[in-house]
Amino acid sequence: MEQLSATAYVILGFVRNEPRSGYEIKAVVDNSTRFFWAASYGQIYPELKKLSEAGLVTGSDVPTGGRKRTVYEITADGEEELRAWLRQEPETFEMRDEGLLKLFFADALPREEALEILRSMRARRLAINRQLQELKQMKGELDDPFPMIVLQGGLEFTEWFADWCERMEAQLLDSALDERSS
Repeated sequence: MEQLSATAYVILGFVRNEPRSGYEIKAVVDNSTRFFWAASYGQIYPELKKLSEAGLVTGSDVPTGGRKRTVYEITADGEEELRAWLRQEPETFEMRDEGLLKLFFADALPREEALEILRSMRARRLAINRQLQELKQMKGELDDPFPMIVLQGGLEFTEWFADWCERMEAQLLDSALDERSS
């Protein structure tokens, strides 16, 4: 069997406790892991096919409202594969943030426009924090504490990041004042 992608493990994790269609997997990703590990339909459906061919999930046709719908559930081999992956050291550390990328090259802009990047990043983090707060309210007390631990980490990270943006804006404004007074 070829090496599985991270998206394959996302799928295995989400069908482990409950059979789901590709559409349902995407919906649960969008309300949980997308804040740190997104998956698109273009990734999910090919991975479901590979997982099915490898015998790690099985699909059953469960039509709804006349539409074709395949619901997948994990097999014993899939459960074993998921556990083996969970026991390995994480290999990927990747933070993709277009705001940080733009900020890195912001010296190409006038100072006020460059500061707008920080303001935008801060506003985005605060908006994400509000979304995470709503999720926290909806989740209530889960039997599984691990998603809630990750959610708490997301809340604390977005708060820290928003504060960092504010501090960096103040620092840049202060340095601009120092430059003008020199």
